[in-house]
Amino acid sequence: MVTTTPRMPLMTSAGSSQQDPGQLQIRLTDPRIRSHDRPTQEIPVCRDRTEPSPPGATCSTRSSSSVRSLFRTLGLVGMVCNGSAIGQPTAPRESDYYEVTPLPTPDHVSLEVGGLARDEDTVYVATRRGEIWTIRDAWGPKPRFERFADGLQEPLGLLLHDGWIYSAQRGELTRMQDRDGDGKADRFETVCDDWNISGSYHEYAFGPRLDPSGNLWVTLNVPFGEEPFGSVNWRGWAMRITPAGIMEPVCAGLRSPSGLECSPWGEFFYTDNQGEWCAANKLSVLREGSFHGHPHGIESAKLPESKVEYPGELPDGMLMAEAAQTIAGFQLPAVWFPYDKMGRSPSGMVWDRTDGGFGPFPGQLFVGDQYAASLQRVFLEQIEGRWQGACFPFRRSLGSGVIRVAFADSESLWVGLSDRGWPSVGKTTSGLERVRWTGKTPFEIREMQARPDGFHLVFTQPVDPTTAADPESYSLISYTYELHSDYGCDELDEQSLSITSLRVGDDSLTVDLTVSGLRECYVHELVAEGVRSAEGLPLLHPDAYYTLIRRPR
Repeated sequence: MVTTTPRMPLMTSAGSSQQDPGQLQIRLTDPRIRSHDRPTQEIPVCRDRTEPSPPGATCSTRSSSSVRSLFRTLGLVGMVCNGSAIGQPTAPRESDYYEVTPLPTPDHVSLEVGGLARDEDTVYVATRRGEIWTIRDAWGPKPRFERFADGLQEPLGLLLHDGWIYSAQRGELTRMQDRDGDGKADRFETVCDDWNISGSYHEYAFGPRLDPSGNLWVTLNVPFGEEPFGSVNWRGWAMRITPAGIMEPVCAGLRSPSGLECSPWGEFFYTDNQGEWCAANKLSVLREGSFHGHPHGIESAKLPESKVEYPGELPDGMLMAEAAQTIAGFQLPAVWFPYDKMGRSPSGMVWDRTDGGFGPFPGQLFVGDQYAASLQRVFLEQIEGRWQGACFPFRRSLGSGVIRVAFADSESLWVGLSDRGWPSVGKTTSGLERVRWTGKTPFEIREMQARPDGFHLVFTQPVDPTTAADPESYSLISYTYELHSDYGCDELDEQSLSITSLRVGDDSLTVDLTVSGLRECYVHELVAEGVRSAEGLPLLHPDAYYTLIRRPR
């Protein structure tokens, strides 16, 4: 557990204590967990974004690379490995490049955000309390809040389409419209209600999102705990709903698929939360007929509407590479988000289509994390028909758990927050924040591309050729996971990899790493702690995690 207490002695590695009255001191009762600056609170290790922890819950033992790595991920950069001191954050800082501004919210409005959408100067916010709010002139001197609708059942998505507002509730996909122009919905229609609910508190529905053919997509959470109405079909599935309202079950094996988004090229991706049968948090492609590993709803694959081949009984304990070759339709993720190093609960996501208005990452994907109150960045590439790529830390210390993200304009991103029942390290409980690029370019690894013999790194600024060409500036390991019924998974079969040669590009913006021991279906964790920019700055985030599904030939 993590407990934060101000002005308390800090234990050194030798067991002695030091008093520094000017610093916030952190007491780690479990060294696997990163600290944060929230008031004293205990948060369990092993619960996911949408699963409140019952009293007395215990957590399984997890592996970790190092305490230093854990502290770096949540931005406590002044901590040294032996715990002897905590200094002030060192330059560069995330806030130098991406500033965060909370939106003032009226006392009578509780923005526990479940959905976000924008139409010119109006922001639409669905809340987990069943309301939809419109916010006009959000960043003007007097933002105007108006309740558009209420009485919905935990809406967890919003879409503006053809003059309607669409939202997925627990038991149906609904669309709403304001016909008389008074700012309030007066027409509600059921688009599709062909899935059922068992009464489990955890049977969320996420979406919708629109595909290029005009179909709407929704993802359905599996139940956790009691099902007082009895077990039902299609839980843990992705649904495609035609313009005529016909439901087509297209993918199975999802667990807690909070994020759902159509890519700029028309393919759907979703995020899932680590848990039973889901070894680590992940980003996966939703291709028709694919099976993603969770067995809860696989009996529905026997029904005539299913687009998924029945995978049979799953083996409980099999490395991912073997599972991909053994289980019918099994699809590995495009990107694994290693637990704690890249948050614990990935949620909503959005592609950067600003053509550089939001900084040096056009075309990349930004993914929220509910537990870590943070944003991650994802670079994707297609190798032999399979999407894969790298994830990077991006912006931490947001106000609360990130549920939804949407671009506000070409320079800023809306971030919708909530932590009710879903613990978060943020300081607040809900709200809406704007993450805005300041115009300064951070020194970052912009892309990590796979090569037959290693990786091609692309930086946002010229590198110092001496440090960039030094093998001691980098460390690289690989590991994999296991498909099993236990909650989460340790990093298995870990190996240290040797960088046998390096070449800095003529423009000083690229570095080619020749690596011995690349392995397909493994995460390759790179830490470039020693690389400096041409101006002598360290990387804002030196760590990157590449999921190598296919090795280029």
